[in-house]
Formats: sequence, structure tokens, C-alpha cells
Amino acid sequence: MHKEELLTEEGLVRLEEELAHLENVRRREVGERIKQAKEFGDLSENSEYEDAKNEQAFVEARISEISQILANATIISSPAKRTSKVVLGLRVELKDLQTKDVRTYQLVGSAEADPAHDKISNESPVGNAILGSKKGDICSVTVPSGKVLKYEVLAVRR
Repeated sequence: MHKEELLTEEGLVRLEEELAHLENVRRREVGERIKQAKEFGDLSENSEYEDAKNEQAFVEARISEISQILANATIISSPAKRTSKVVLGLRVELKDLQTKDVRTYQLVGSAEADPAHDKISNESPVGNAILGSKKGDICSVTVPSGKVLKYEVLAVRR
């Protein structure tokens, strides 16, 4: 049994586009690299061939991973009516009560998480702690080191 993958509509489109690119463009490019590398002769000492085969394995693994995510995807859409609670798909403005830093995150499923682009998973310590909270709530997050961080929810929006 496979894990249900929660995706926003935006995340679904992004994964479908990545899958199409991998299947229609990258597969062909890697195949061409392998073909060219074979022309260099002895495959046992052919680093170009080895690199191309490794890239092929990576591309095929990613195609398989995305296909699995899409097969088990449940699309989460923003609530039809306004909500004051933090739910998947919404953006949350948080204030770190220790550093006073303010950041805005979008709460997404784990398949879509991208902390570098402020998309945090509902399964992450922070995402799990803020899920269901509302503006004005103070959320405590215990990070793996055991330290407790406190965040104030400043805003919840689409």
C-alpha cells in the first residue's frame, strides 16, 4: 500500500510538467548521450558512457517517483470559504518569537515541500505544529535537537 500524497493544484501541474519533460526531452537526450558514448569504443573504461548510464538511472528513478506520487495524489484546493485556520494550501505568516524574524510559508504535502521556496510540509515539525492554528496563536515546535521554538501566527491567507 502506498502513502497518499497531498498536492495543491499548482503542485500537480508542476509535477505533470516535470514528468512530461523527463519522458519527452530528458530521456531522449540521455539516450543520445549513451549512443554517442558507445561510439568511443571500449565501454569498460568509458567515463562518458558511465556518466550517461548514471544519468539515465537518475532520470528513470525520478520518472518512477513522480508517477508514483501522481498515482496516489489527492488534490487539496484552497477552502471555498474564508477560513481563519491553517490548512493545507494556505499561506501562513509566522513570527519567530526568539529572533523576531517574520516569514511567510505555504503549507503543502510532503511531495511538494520546498523550504528554499517557502513551501513547508504538513509533516515537518513546523508544518505539523501550525496545522489547525489561527491568527494570534502561539505554536511550539520541538526540533530534532530537542530545542523548542515558538512562533506566533500573524496571518492566514490564500
